[in-house]
Amino acid sequence: MKYQQAIERITDKLSSRTPQKLRIKNFRPAAIIIPVFEKNDEAHILLTVRTDTVGHHKGQISCPGGARDPEDNSLQETALRETEEEVGIPMSDVNIIDRLDDFPTISSFQVTPFVATIPYPYPANINRDEVAELLEVPLSLFLNDHSFEMKEREWNGIKYPLYYYYFQNRSIWGVTGHILNRFIDQVFEYNPAPKDLVSTLEKDVQVRNSLIQGIRDKS
Repeated sequence: MKYQQAIERITDKLSSRTPQKLRIKNFRPAAIIIPVFEKNDEAHILLTVRTDTVGHHKGQISCPGGARDPEDNSLQETALRETEEEVGIPMSDVNIIDRLDDFPTISSFQVTPFVATIPYPYPANINRDEVAELLEVPLSLFLNDHSFEMKEREWNGIKYPLYYYYFQNRSIWGVTGHILNRFIDQVFEYNPAPKDLVSTLEKDVQVRNSLIQGIRDKS
């Protein structure tokens, strides 16, 4: 998809909806950025491949971001700080468009995603302790079913979908796959998952409640 067309659509759709905000006891707040940039006139998303030495989600593909520090004035500041620390893009070069729905993880993080634009080529300076590689993924990858697969997982007695996107022999899945799937669905009104299994907002709430209750039961 052409970059300018994508940005106009993202801005229009997100400005007309209210994101769902969560405040869950004993969950650590975290924030990520979905960085959109222009490459060869096409919209792309910047993702990171995590190293095998980080504390959580070793070796997985993720959006730049991380846990909120006590010094952070807001979750947006968390997302900007973590992005600069991980990939070296200065906070001043990241233009936040809007935020998406919060999402709780089974590792007891409450993740707040922000959508933003970044310059390209960007002044990347990877933190090698956290990031093994950067991936420049075309937005169009998420707008067709050629690189998509949906699986189901049962947790705390509830079945919920896991979304897999395949790019350059790598798998984008887990929380990242879920957040990107919901982002594409909400903004571009496209979801390659079977319609009876699509993760609607109502189903998201059910999954989140199941995750929250299950984690509390295990604590």
